[in-house]
Amino acid sequence: MGRDITLKAADGFELGGYRADPAGTPKAAIVVIQEIFGVNHHIRNVCDRLAAEGYVALAPSVFDRSERNFQSGYSPEEIAVARKFVANPDWPAMLRDTQAAIDAVQAVGPVGIIGFCLGGSVAYAAATKLHGLKAAVGYYGGAIVRFADDRPLVPTQLHFGEKDSGIPLSDVDAVRAKRPEVEILVYPGAQHGFGCDERASYDKPSSDLAWQRSLAFFAAHLK
Repeated sequence: MGRDITLKAADGFELGGYRADPAGTPKAAIVVIQEIFGVNHHIRNVCDRLAAEGYVALAPSVFDRSERNFQSGYSPEEIAVARKFVANPDWPAMLRDTQAAIDAVQAVGPVGIIGFCLGGSVAYAAATKLHGLKAAVGYYGGAIVRFADDRPLVPTQLHFGEKDSGIPLSDVDAVRAKRPEVEILVYPGAQHGFGCDERASYDKPSSDLAWQRSLAFFAAHLK
């Protein structure tokens, strides 16, 4: 269903990505932003699932400036390696590459964005700073609390796990207090990464509900 592609950012940098297209005429387009594990099997599967729902889905490889085509699994050893990419994240560069992905699907119609983990934070930042979006969804983005003074320019929905060891509920409450216009959903008992069926922290009931809510949100705003 999907294929590897090349994107060009505003500064001329070329990065890779993965694009999945629906079988029929697309409803709209959704940019998918990776976790710290690259545009791996999980992120490609998210794109394929969105394509099956009628969307063009495009995941830019936002780590290509550091290491091209980095992809990782979820073992403790792989997680330790992947963490090096977020020791000192270059947010402006990731947003430039995200903008390139938005621009690449602009002709399809309305464009949304969804991100997971690191990508959840990028999706929130994109909603506050980038152009061409109509809706944003973020899953367990740990840096969102640091960006919460910035107001999203488009409808935004955020998903958090109640038992996320890296994102305390005090952070979620702080985001909610600063951004009452954002829809914030917390999943009882769920841990970080609850939406990924390849992680030990996967929580199927929470994941299924969050996915349904995400699809409903996009259906409402990508018209």
